[in-house]
Amino acid sequence: MIRTMNDIVKRAQLLKPKVIVVAAAADAHVLEAVHMAKEAHIVTPILVGDKKEIEKILRDLKIVASDYQIIDQIDSVKACEESVKLISSGKGDILMKGFVDTSVILRAALDRDYGLRTPNRLSHVSIMEIPNYHKIIMMSDGAMNIDPDVDIKQEIIENGVQILHAIGIKHPKVGCLAAVEKVNPKMQATLDAQELIQRNQNDRIKGCTIGGPFGMDNAINKEAALHKGITDPMAGDVDFLLMPQIESGNIFYKSMMFLANAKSASVIAGAKKPIVLTSRADTTESKFYSIALAALVAEAL
Repeated sequence: MIRTMNDIVKRAQLLKPKVIVVAAAADAHVLEAVHMAKEAHIVTPILVGDKKEIEKILRDLKIVASDYQIIDQIDSVKACEESVKLISSGKGDILMKGFVDTSVILRAALDRDYGLRTPNRLSHVSIMEIPNYHKIIMMSDGAMNIDPDVDIKQEIIENGVQILHAIGIKHPKVGCLAAVEKVNPKMQATLDAQELIQRNQNDRIKGCTIGGPFGMDNAINKEAALHKGITDPMAGDVDFLLMPQIESGNIFYKSMMFLANAKSASVIAGAKKPIVLTSRADTTESKFYSIALAALVAEAL
């Protein structure tokens, strides 16, 4: 059972190291996290970007630059393009964003000629270890899909379930969040939950069990669910929180990180290979955990 971020790291260490390609790699926190993952035998890095700046940062971190393969490319747009081409040609397993705007790396990743696009929608997935929850929990989407309709929510669920399968959760419990626990025709999130449950029961969404609508309290707290008379057996024990829209997902993620002392790992799902696209505000530790998670996903793809 995966209960902590360290469980994810330990599982990743059992695999053959994956090749991670870091685009525009001149970022101290990213390089520190990549070095941690290299030392843990989780990845073999290729660093693409301004070689002089990368080497300077490595020296400042007291990391031996000659231990790394560095591809010199000063232009950040071209660094992203070269990084994606390495992945799509089979020379890398994981793409990671360095010091570059998210839009730039995603534009390269989604290029029709050499990119990593699939028929699936891309979605942002975060796994968290929260002190007051009895196991790790996933949430999606708090960073990419702004106001998903029910079809997009299905794709977000399918992407997230694939990630949970990759870390060993064979049949995850997906809780559809809303402001209330009953279907209300005036509240779209509750109608979407009802439709997603039906699709799950009709095998249109597989590999998981979907429940809801849940308020946040009864999704993660059994006592709150019992108090409100909610009998769904997954209440208080969900593995995957499906957010109704980007604002709720973004606020939940940042609340957990900055107020609840959570540990997290995040990847972009739905591409041919996992993409580690963390926020600049994320800690080095979070970036390291994200690399470990991406290694497990790469193994499963």
